Amino acid sequence: MLRQLPRMSDPNLLVGHDHFDDAGVFRLDDETALVQTLDFFPPPVDDPFTFGQIAAANALSDVYAMGGQPLTALNIVGFPDKELPAEILGEILRGGQERVTAAGAVLVGGHSVRDTEIKYGLSVTGRVHPEKMITNTGAQAGDVLVLTKPIGVGTLTTAAKQDKIDEADLAEAIAVMTALNKDAAEVMVELGAHGATDITGFGLVGHAFEMAQGSGVGLRIDAAVVPLLARTIELAQAGVLTRAYKSCREHLGAKLIADGVDETLVNVLCDAQTSGGLLISFAADVAERAVDLMQQGGVAARVVGSVTGDSPRTVTLVGG
Repeated sequence: MLRQLPRMSDPNLLVGHDHFDDAGVFRLDDETALVQTLDFFPPPVDDPFTFGQIAAANALSDVYAMGGQPLTALNIVGFPDKELPAEILGEILRGGQERVTAAGAVLVGGHSVRDTEIKYGLSVTGRVHPEKMITNTGAQAGDVLVLTKPIGVGTLTTAAKQDKIDEADLAEAIAVMTALNKDAAEVMVELGAHGATDITGFGLVGHAFEMAQGSGVGLRIDAAVVPLLARTIELAQAGVLTRAYKSCREHLGAKLIADGVDETLVNVLCDAQTSGGLLISFAADVAERAVDLMQQGGVAARVVGSVTGDSPRTVTLVGG
């Protein structure tokens, strides 16, 4: 749909919607640019406070993916106030504010509408130095790919909605979704990553493809080493996946090369994630140090692949 709109032309618009990056960036002066994003969705979990945390962490992640620092946030709310008590909304907002505060940002207000179902998220404004912003178009051949969170929350939250897992099984997924990408982003900026994106609704493969397409390179992912949440493959084999994996595979078509990789694993890597990690393209000589620094800070970072000059604008899965 965005391709049907007139292209915005402003010398200070550093990042628009041309390459489907994680946030927009608008330069104010030589030292400061604004990073702006918006995201909201229905609850992936039942607990309202936890939902608020997840939705806020997901929205804040877009700023982190650009190498930015979140400054302010606005609540975005759809709520069926005639069907549900206001206390539920209060808990959602409390969860969101907790994550905004943890990010070092300030919640400044928001807007709500009556809706037939609950929806919540944030509009976030951050800042970044114009020369230090990181986009999904900067990956370079020879780079190493680092992933900062495990994959599988789409499968586990779907299983929870179908009463196929209990709270204990879902706990790991909740911890992943509520975790901020703050520490990973700080390392990314410190070591001068070439490119990055966060993994959300298009899955690892879908967002990797956006990076490959925007950067004009090929991304090669070792499917066998991508970290997965417990029970993800088991549940996926039983057909517990979001609908997004089919859309991802249909959209990429021949641009996804996955010969010899188990079909269930391919589907999992194409499946939608909520508040996922960052996929970061580092120069080969700093990737190991980046992983070490992130792991010291409690981030479950792992090298998962590489960037090649071969087969540009494709994603190749190997292993698995």
